[in-house]
Amino acid sequence: MSGSFTARCEVAVVGYAHSVIQRNAPRTLGAIALETALSAIADAGLTREQIDGFTTGSLLPSAGGHASVDGVSIVTSNWLAEKLGLNPRFAAGFQGFGQLAGGVMLAVNAVATGAADYVVFHRALHNPRGVRYHVNPMTEARGSSQWTAPQGYFGPLAMIGLPYNEYLQRYGASREAMAEVLVEARANGARIPWSYWHNQPITAQDYLDARVIVDPICMLDCDIPVDGVAAFVLTRADRARDLPNKPVYVAGYAQGSVRRPRLPVHWPLDDIMEAGFDVARRLEDSSGLSLQNVDLPQLYDGFSPFIYFWLESLGFCKVGEAHEFVQDGGIRTEGGLPVLSGGGALGNGRMHGVPQMLECYLQLSGRAGERQISSATLGLACHSSPHYGGAVLYSSEPL
Repeated sequence: MSGSFTARCEVAVVGYAHSVIQRNAPRTLGAIALETALSAIADAGLTREQIDGFTTGSLLPSAGGHASVDGVSIVTSNWLAEKLGLNPRFAAGFQGFGQLAGGVMLAVNAVATGAADYVVFHRALHNPRGVRYHVNPMTEARGSSQWTAPQGYFGPLAMIGLPYNEYLQRYGASREAMAEVLVEARANGARIPWSYWHNQPITAQDYLDARVIVDPICMLDCDIPVDGVAAFVLTRADRARDLPNKPVYVAGYAQGSVRRPRLPVHWPLDDIMEAGFDVARRLEDSSGLSLQNVDLPQLYDGFSPFIYFWLESLGFCKVGEAHEFVQDGGIRTEGGLPVLSGGGALGNGRMHGVPQMLECYLQLSGRAGERQISSATLGLACHSSPHYGGAVLYSSEPL
């Protein structure tokens, strides 16, 4: 087995906390992060003084030229540790795409190597006021953007519109098929108290009537920018058994990236899928498990087409058939593959992969309440797109 994960199931998630998700919170992001971190520590049955490690991914995912200010629009590991009055043995932040997967990897590696005993991993997301989230602030285009921005090809919306158009044309897919994704995401998010879309499901017609902003991407194909924070506590499996919550074990992880150089906003469909196949192979190599054994796959959906790309690259349906798979009820939580049982980003708000990780934790630890899926044993949390993200496998029992 190449690239095997030698720390498989030696590290576990033992507690969590999640703030209410708001369009614009009345308090600073830093204040919310402090409160959420302390709640997660208490949930894990620990004291603040026992925490000796911090990890995060602190990227502000806006193309609108907004400033990244620690404690205001982002919250780094060092800022959080300092404001908690701690001098940790390990504090690090992931730089790159796939902020959730990267931050979890840092936490797992720190615990597995003994760099820290109890690690708080958090993700804090901010919706800046004023100028629109993805407005183009350029007065002149330099570097690679000189070939795209003057023609109006700028930012994430155009970036995802390209491969989605390719998919629609190549496989004869329709917007009616994508309506199934949005209806499922919002139905599940509507059941979650902290979700921005709590008690706000939609119909397929609501989706089809939504304003198109970058053809074929409409308003509802995009997760909504929000203020919110989630925090998780990780420790060694042997320590986890003495804590109050049922541990959820990290069974493997993988990342992917494009194999050829591209402009930053140039995302051809073939590049995405090629790297997605790499991620799937690496996940199986890392964990020694078949992805066909995953019964709780939580697929990233910052933009709705990601659901198609992840379904196909992970082998949950054939290439080119994801749009038919969802129309046939393939992703319905009741009776299908529950890829959006936690609502995802489309059903919660732009929490950048938190809903995927959190749903794996809640379901596998038996803490999902009335939403509990009793059969769930192996979860997969996918973050960002297949070619610029990563995925983490979680198990309800040590393997």
